[in-house]
Amino acid sequence: MRRSKRNKFIKPLQKQDRHKINEKIRAQQVRVIDSDGEQIGIQPLQQALALATEKQLDLVEIAPQASPPVCKLIDYGKYKYQLQKKESEAKKNQRDNAVKELKIRYCTDIGDLKTKLRHARSFLSDGNKVKFSMRFKGREKAFVHLGKEKLEQIIEQLSDVAKVYEHNFKGKSQMHVVLVSD
Repeated sequence: MRRSKRNKFIKPLQKQDRHKINEKIRAQQVRVIDSDGEQIGIQPLQQALALATEKQLDLVEIAPQASPPVCKLIDYGKYKYQLQKKESEAKKNQRDNAVKELKIRYCTDIGDLKTKLRHARSFLSDGNKVKFSMRFKGREKAFVHLGKEKLEQIIEQLSDVAKVYEHNFKGKSQMHVVLVSD
């Protein structure tokens, strides 16, 4: 974003179209492709523009680096709409694989652990990663071995739907295991 002199945000400049259309094309001769994809041939620019107006289409430069540049006869508004539609469809289908964290203690009881496992199964079925983390405070650091056993028990109970992606059992004050669906 650009800023004005008074330090308030103003809208960014509109980005330029990627393609040159009709009179914006600067080449003397162009290779013309019909709307069906068939090659018409190399023509002077004025003749190609006349052909485009005759068919009520736009002359769009699609390969400017070629010699001579390649231009296609298409309805540019419809073409831009289709590109925008494809981009929005791609955005909609894009998945954000988040890591869902579940915190437990070495002394977490069976009922609470079953609830956490049920949540973990639903997260894994949605395609997310699940991180079980365990923190030890003060005198609890003497029971690190119980925490390791608890995490191994969780891995065993979720082994039918998940596999271990990453684990850290070596910490004195913190341990974690990250699971991903098979």
